[in-house]
Order: sequence, then C-alpha cells, then structure tokens
Amino acid sequence: MSVSINKGHWSESLGVFDLETTGIDVATSRIVSANVSVLDGGGNIVSRTDWLADPGIPIPEQASNIHGITTERARAEGRPSADVVAEIVAALRDVFAKDLAVVIYNAPYDLSLLRHEALRHGIEPIGNPRPVIDPLVIDKAVDRYRKGKRTLDVVAAHYGVELLDAHDASSDAIAAGRVAQALARTFPQALSLDIAELHEMQVGWCSAQAQSFQMYMRTKKGRLDFVASGDWPVRV
Repeated sequence: MSVSINKGHWSESLGVFDLETTGIDVATSRIVSANVSVLDGGGNIVSRTDWLADPGIPIPEQASNIHGITTERARAEGRPSADVVAEIVAALRDVFAKDLAVVIYNAPYDLSLLRHEALRHGIEPIGNPRPVIDPLVIDKAVDRYRKGKRTLDVVAAHYGVELLDAHDASSDAIAAGRVAQALARTFPQALSLDIAELHEMQVGWCSAQAQSFQMYMRTKKGRLDFVASGDWPVRV
C-alpha cells in the first residue's frame, strides 16, 4: 500500500547527482560524465543538467565497457575537465542553497572524487556538503536483513523504480532520487525526520555498516588487515 507523504517532507523536492568516471580510485580517477537534476515529489524532472568531459587521460576499456564512453568520444565531444568540474560544483552549491537535499547513491564515492577533481583544477571544493540523502546507506539501515546485492539496479528493481540505462549518469541520478522517494513512502516512520536529522542519522548508519563489513571480512574471509572506512558523505 502506498503511503502519502506530507507537504514539506524532504522527499517533496530533491536534487540528484551522479558521476561516471575513469575508475574506482577516488583520488586518481577523473570525471567523464555527470548529471545534476531536481525532481518534484512525484519524481518528475524539474531541471536537468548533463555534462560530458574530456578527462585529459585515456579512459580504460573496463570503464568504457561500463558507461559506454570511449576515450575517442570524450576527446571529440567532451568539454575541458576544469570547466566541467567547476560547473558541477557550482550546480551542487546552487541546489544546496535552495535548501534541498541532494540524493547520491553511494555518496562517498561521487563526493570524494569530485573533491579531488576540484582540488586538482584549483577549484574550491564543497567543504561540508549537506544535506545529503544516500539511498544505499538508508536501504541497508531500514531493511538490514534483506538478502541480495545492493547495487542501484537491484535496489531500484526492488522498490519498483525504472532504470532504463544503468551506468548513464542521468539515468542513475534520477533513479536514485526516485528510490529515495520510494524509501520515504515505504518506511515513513523511520524516515519522516527533519532533513538535518536524517543527514546525521546516515553518518551513524554508515559508520556502523562499515564496522560490520570490516568485521565480516576479517573473521569470515581471513583478511585480518582489512579496513573499511565509515566516513560519510565525503572521505578526505
């Protein structure tokens, strides 16, 4: 049964953000494509900005196989990386300035990578991005014992959210926003919080999830030196 959400709830208007990149290391990987959009309470797109960057380095084949953007295309069609990074930072600042939460699936990846890219290009990074909504962290917290993967495509399917083109920045960003809204409808008691309070709850949830994963890797997988960072939403 669908649960109605009161006006003024954080899910009534949301920013969304996603990156596609050259790799998984946030300190060295570069931005290839990005999306910042705003959704209304029904998940409809109110505003949308997409970027394609020339990252200045070759895009590894493994990354191209995931998001579909080759080095050749990025060089031919992409804009200078410094310009794109500056515009993404400005767009996110603008969304936060409107007192909207920004939904980012696995926020520490995208926000940490964006921070490194900003510093690389001499751009002032967003020092304390908030409020952020991370459906990955929230889903693990409110439905802790559900079996299966927690990738965006799997979680979107679980909550009945359409994801037509996984690993496209705009498709992923918008789907993540709609998943956040589905979570708000599905778990109204747990998530009907002031957005500042929910942000702080996610800090604690992510830390606890990291500690649990670290213990699992050490005790069940024998990786005694395994360390999982629980910092959220940015890992410096």
